[in-house]
Amino acid sequence: MEMEKIAIRALVETERFDLRPLRRSDMGLIELYGGDERVARMTTSIPHPVPPGMVDAYVTRAMADKRDQDIWAMDGSKADASELMGVISLERIEREQSEIEYWVAPPYWNTGLASEAVQALIDANPHGDKTFFASVFQDNPASARVLTHCGFEYLGDAESFSVARGTTVPTWTYLKKL
Repeated sequence: MEMEKIAIRALVETERFDLRPLRRSDMGLIELYGGDERVARMTTSIPHPVPPGMVDAYVTRAMADKRDQDIWAMDGSKADASELMGVISLERIEREQSEIEYWVAPPYWNTGLASEAVQALIDANPHGDKTFFASVFQDNPASARVLTHCGFEYLGDAESFSVARGTTVPTWTYLKKL
Protein backbone atom coordinates (compact mmCIF):
# COMPACT_ATOMS: atom_id res chain seq x y z
CA MET A 1 0.00 0.00 0.00
CA GLU A 2 1.47 3.35 -1.04
CA MET A 3 1.60 5.97 1.68
CA GLU A 4 -0.48 9.07 1.27
CA LYS A 5 1.76 12.02 0.56
CA ILE A 6 0.41 15.02 2.42
CA ALA A 7 1.81 18.52 2.18
CA ILE A 8 2.58 19.71 5.72
CA ARG A 9 3.24 23.43 5.99
CA ALA A 10 3.14 23.68 9.78
CA LEU A 11 4.96 26.43 11.62
CA VAL A 12 6.36 25.17 14.92
CA GLU A 13 7.18 27.93 17.39
CA THR A 14 9.60 27.81 20.30
CA GLU A 15 10.68 30.58 22.62
CA ARG A 16 13.92 31.37 20.78
CA PHE A 17 13.31 30.18 17.21
CA ASP A 18 10.69 28.88 14.79
CA LEU A 19 10.67 25.76 12.66
CA ARG A 20 9.27 26.92 9.35
CA PRO A 21 9.07 25.38 5.89
CA LEU A 22 12.10 25.98 3.68
CA ARG A 23 11.96 28.80 1.16
CA ARG A 24 14.13 29.80 -1.78
CA SER A 25 15.85 32.52 0.24
CA ASP A 26 17.36 29.77 2.44
CA MET A 27 19.49 28.39 -0.38
CA GLY A 28 22.58 30.51 0.32
CA LEU A 29 22.79 29.57 4.00
CA ILE A 30 21.99 25.90 3.30
CA GLU A 31 24.86 25.85 0.83
CA LEU A 32 27.16 27.71 3.23
CA TYR A 33 26.48 25.61 6.32
CA GLY A 34 25.61 22.31 4.60
CA GLY A 35 28.73 22.72 2.50
CA ASP A 36 30.89 22.86 5.63
CA GLU A 37 32.76 19.56 5.63
CA ARG A 38 32.14 19.11 9.37
CA VAL A 39 28.38 19.23 8.75
CA ALA A 40 28.36 17.19 5.53
CA ARG A 41 30.40 14.35 7.07
CA MET A 42 27.78 13.86 9.79
CA THR A 43 24.94 13.40 7.29
CA THR A 44 24.15 10.57 4.92
CA SER A 45 23.07 12.77 2.02
CA ILE A 46 25.11 15.97 1.79
CA PRO A 47 28.13 15.60 -0.52
CA HIS A 48 31.32 17.55 0.04
CA PRO A 49 31.91 19.73 -1.80
CA VAL A 50 28.28 20.57 -2.58
CA PRO A 51 27.81 20.32 -6.36
CA PRO A 52 26.14 23.09 -8.36
CA GLY A 53 22.35 22.79 -8.39
CA MET A 54 22.10 20.41 -5.42
CA VAL A 55 20.73 22.96 -2.95
CA ASP A 56 18.24 24.27 -5.53
CA ALA A 57 16.99 20.70 -6.11
CA TYR A 58 16.78 20.09 -2.34
CA VAL A 59 14.70 23.23 -1.70
CA THR A 60 12.51 22.49 -4.75
CA ARG A 61 11.75 19.00 -3.36
CA ALA A 62 11.07 20.48 0.09
CA MET A 63 8.55 22.93 -1.39
CA ALA A 64 6.77 20.38 -3.62
CA ASP A 65 3.13 19.59 -2.83
CA LYS A 66 3.68 15.82 -3.05
CA ARG A 67 6.61 14.53 -1.05
CA ASP A 68 7.56 11.91 1.54
CA GLN A 69 9.65 14.29 3.64
CA ASP A 70 8.80 17.57 5.32
CA ILE A 71 11.74 19.88 5.97
CA TRP A 72 11.89 22.89 8.27
CA ALA A 73 14.46 25.64 8.74
CA MET A 74 15.51 26.43 12.29
CA ASP A 75 14.83 30.16 12.00
CA GLY A 76 16.19 32.38 14.78
CA SER A 77 14.99 35.69 13.30
CA LYS A 78 12.67 36.44 16.21
CA ALA A 79 15.66 36.32 18.59
CA ASP A 80 17.93 38.36 16.27
CA ALA A 81 19.76 35.20 15.16
CA SER A 82 20.18 33.77 11.67
CA GLU A 83 17.20 32.95 9.45
CA LEU A 84 18.72 29.50 9.07
CA MET A 85 20.58 27.96 12.00
CA GLY A 86 20.01 24.40 10.85
CA VAL A 87 17.53 22.06 9.19
CA ILE A 88 15.24 19.39 10.63
CA SER A 89 13.00 16.96 8.76
CA LEU A 90 10.48 14.18 9.14
CA GLU A 91 10.39 11.45 6.51
CA ARG A 92 7.35 9.20 6.45
CA ILE A 93 8.32 5.53 6.81
CA GLU A 94 4.93 3.90 7.32
CA ARG A 95 1.59 4.97 8.68
CA GLU A 96 2.16 6.81 11.98
CA GLN A 97 5.96 6.36 11.74
CA SER A 98 8.57 8.89 10.66
CA GLU A 99 12.33 9.23 10.72
CA ILE A 100 13.70 12.48 12.12
CA GLU A 101 16.92 13.95 10.72
CA TYR A 102 18.64 17.22 11.52
CA TRP A 103 21.83 19.22 11.22
CA VAL A 104 22.86 22.40 12.97
CA ALA A 105 25.15 25.11 11.58
CA PRO A 106 28.54 25.19 13.37
CA PRO A 107 28.01 28.65 14.97
CA TYR A 108 25.07 27.11 16.88
CA TRP A 109 26.73 23.88 18.04
CA ASN A 110 26.59 23.21 21.79
CA THR A 111 23.77 25.71 22.36
CA GLY A 112 20.93 23.21 22.91
CA LEU A 113 19.42 24.16 19.54
CA ALA A 114 19.23 20.60 18.21
CA SER A 115 17.60 19.24 21.36
CA GLU A 116 15.08 22.06 21.40
CA ALA A 117 14.27 21.59 17.69
CA VAL A 118 13.86 17.81 17.98
CA GLN A 119 11.64 18.16 21.06
CA ALA A 120 9.55 20.92 19.46
CA LEU A 121 8.95 18.83 16.34
CA ILE A 122 8.00 15.77 18.38
CA ASP A 123 5.66 17.84 20.55
CA ALA A 124 4.02 19.41 17.46
CA ASN A 125 3.86 15.97 15.77
CA PRO A 126 2.65 17.32 12.40
CA HIS A 127 2.39 13.82 10.85
CA GLY A 128 0.38 12.43 13.76
CA ASP A 129 3.06 9.81 14.37
CA LYS A 130 3.10 7.25 17.17
CA THR A 131 6.72 6.26 16.54
CA PHE A 132 9.83 8.22 15.61
CA PHE A 133 13.14 6.75 14.47
CA ALA A 134 16.53 8.40 14.16
CA SER A 135 20.09 7.30 13.55
CA VAL A 136 23.43 9.00 14.05
CA PHE A 137 26.97 8.11 13.08
CA GLN A 138 28.82 6.53 15.97
CA ASP A 139 31.53 9.19 15.75
CA ASN A 140 28.91 11.86 16.50
CA PRO A 141 28.10 11.37 20.20
CA ALA A 142 26.71 14.91 20.47
CA SER A 143 23.81 13.94 18.18
CA ALA A 144 23.28 10.76 20.17
CA ARG A 145 22.98 12.89 23.33
CA VAL A 146 20.38 15.07 21.59
CA LEU A 147 18.23 12.01 20.93
CA THR A 148 18.54 10.50 24.41
CA HIS A 149 17.86 13.93 25.93
CA CYS A 150 14.60 13.98 23.94
CA GLY A 151 13.54 10.55 25.21
CA PHE A 152 14.74 8.34 22.36
CA GLU A 153 15.85 4.85 23.32
CA TYR A 154 18.80 3.04 21.78
CA LEU A 155 17.57 0.34 19.39
CA GLY A 156 20.78 -1.08 17.91
CA ASP A 157 23.79 -0.69 15.66
CA ALA A 158 23.59 -0.45 11.89
CA GLU A 159 25.47 1.16 9.01
CA SER A 160 24.62 3.95 6.57
CA PHE A 161 26.42 5.29 3.56
CA SER A 162 27.79 8.82 3.89
CA VAL A 163 28.02 10.62 0.55
CA ALA A 164 30.55 13.14 1.93
CA ARG A 165 32.78 10.37 3.26
CA GLY A 166 32.24 8.07 0.30
CA THR A 167 31.93 5.05 2.56
CA THR A 168 29.64 3.13 4.88
CA VAL A 169 29.76 4.38 8.47
CA PRO A 170 28.61 2.61 11.67
CA THR A 171 25.46 4.13 13.17
CA TRP A 172 23.40 3.97 16.33
CA THR A 173 19.64 3.69 15.76
CA TYR A 174 17.09 5.18 18.16
CA LEU A 175 13.33 4.90 18.69
CA LYS A 176 10.78 7.08 20.45
CA LYS A 177 7.19 5.96 20.98
CA LEU A 178 4.47 8.38 21.97
